[in-house]
Amino acid sequence: MTVAHHLVVLAANGSIGSLVNGLAPDWGPFGALGKTARTVVEAIMAAVVLALLGRAALGAFNIRVGESQHDVAQVSKGKKEVGGSLIGAFVVASLGTIFTIVYGMGI
Repeated sequence: MTVAHHLVVLAANGSIGSLVNGLAPDWGPFGALGKTARTVVEAIMAAVVLALLGRAALGAFNIRVGESQHDVAQVSKGKKEVGGSLIGAFVVASLGTIFTIVYGMGI
């Protein structure tokens, strides 16, 4: 099997729950939390990532509209929205790892 085939199989096995499971902070300092508290943290993190990705899509729309109207200000605004939103989504998605590293260094 090629690497591309493995990636297709992994992508095909995903579901809506995989986004929440991918953000699940169930290790390090989050391991001591109760199941309900972890579920709330997972849901909040997933909602924030989805909102930021939606904002990035809106920024891409602003870029497209600005290019069609030759509006440099709108294109610049769209680029800032896309960049800021994707950076924010990356930071929120990696918060569990960051907290685990900091928690591990403190022990």
